[in-house]
Amino acid sequence: MLLDPLPPAPLGDPLLAELTALYASNHAFHTLSGDFPDPHDIRPEQVAAALSEERERSGTDILLARSSGRLTGIAVTLAHHPDPADPDPWIGLLMVDARLHGQGHGRRLAALVEERFRAAGRTAARLAVLANNPRAMAFWTALGYEVLDHRADRGMGRPCTVLRKALSTP
Repeated sequence: MLLDPLPPAPLGDPLLAELTALYASNHAFHTLSGDFPDPHDIRPEQVAAALSEERERSGTDILLARSSGRLTGIAVTLAHHPDPADPDPWIGLLMVDARLHGQGHGRRLAALVEERFRAAGRTAARLAVLANNPRAMAFWTALGYEVLDHRADRGMGRPCTVLRKALSTP
């Protein structure tokens, strides 16, 4: 699996089509998150707007995962949380094409993100899981993330569980 930054805006048509297909394949997640008005009809302009909003945040990296030339996933990371008391980088989104779930792509993508954090000298990573997403909670806890807190997310006020993992040297 290769992990590369999202190319600079504007997104080209073939890449935007790939990203839209990736997002659209995860309608179950988007139903839980409420990120799109109709999770069964995610449009390219909506994906472009969501990614543009992510790009505007300082310290955000949008990373594309490819296997055999095919887009398999996306990760959005934050170098610093808006709360100055929080020292850790965050995984804001990790999403794998739903047609590939259960094949290890998510684990590999998470490991690559953690490796990037380690290479940057970071010693831990955090993320938030929506309270209504037990599959995501099982995934992240299986990877060694531990519950740190329960609180509402900053963007939409949704109940979340905050998890943290110490990043030991491999």
